Amino acid sequence: MLTVVPAELALVVCLAAGVAVPVPLVVFAEVLVGCALGAEAVTVARLWRRARGRGLGRREAARAAVRGAVPAPVRRLVAHELLVMASLARWVVRRPHGVGAGDTVAGYAAGQAPLVYGLLFVTVVETVGMAVLLPWPVVHLVVLVLDGWGAVMLLGLHAACAVRPHVVGADGSLRVRYGALVDVRVPAGLIVSARVEHRFPSGRLLRVADGVMELVVGGRTTVTVELDTPVEVVRPLGGRERARVVRFCADDPRATVAALREAGGVRTASAG
Repeated sequence: MLTVVPAELALVVCLAAGVAVPVPLVVFAEVLVGCALGAEAVTVARLWRRARGRGLGRREAARAAVRGAVPAPVRRLVAHELLVMASLARWVVRRPHGVGAGDTVAGYAAGQAPLVYGLLFVTVVETVGMAVLLPWPVVHLVVLVLDGWGAVMLLGLHAACAVRPHVVGADGSLRVRYGALVDVRVPAGLIVSARVEHRFPSGRLLRVADGVMELVVGGRTTVTVELDTPVEVVRPLGGRERARVVRFCADDPRATVAALREAGGVRTASAG
């Protein structure tokens, strides 16, 4: 499927652009797509019947069939796209996700806002420039759609970070997030210490090594939380790790540590 779908999209673009594609190649491509979709449908049907045989309901069996037929990274990517679109709507109506009564919000989106808006400006300039420079209508349309989608996704990623902040629960729990990509839950009573600590790690957004998780925003982390029991960290594509030290970025790290202390979630806390 990962090979057939891009090939089909490339064929459609070629046909729309007026490229003379041999008829046998078109027929072969469509037969290949049909076979791939048919094989996937048969697999899903078999998995569904197997799940029903185990006594699962129709909805639960359908979910089990999809989980069995579609790789976890693909499922997570599709879910992420949908959550990004939903985050745009939440951002417009200013409705944060996962924040209950008595909880304290610890935002982190402000640290990356200049970079996001700078990239968005560059994307818009590129779109306008391509509209002027490209003389071919079909290519112009393809570039316009891709640039438009890229701009929407970029804004959606920032919106997801804005409406999915870190949350200090009223019971002393902690939820560390980055948009719809990362969501780490620390139950109440596990935090041994929390402190303000400005670090500037290099590398990727999320790194877990030797029991230490670093969730970097704007090239830095500002809060370090130590636990007495490791918690599970699920990577954006589904990989799982365990971490006993959690480092993340908060726009106001002192207020975040203070909120943890006031909620009774920290045994010993330092404001840094």
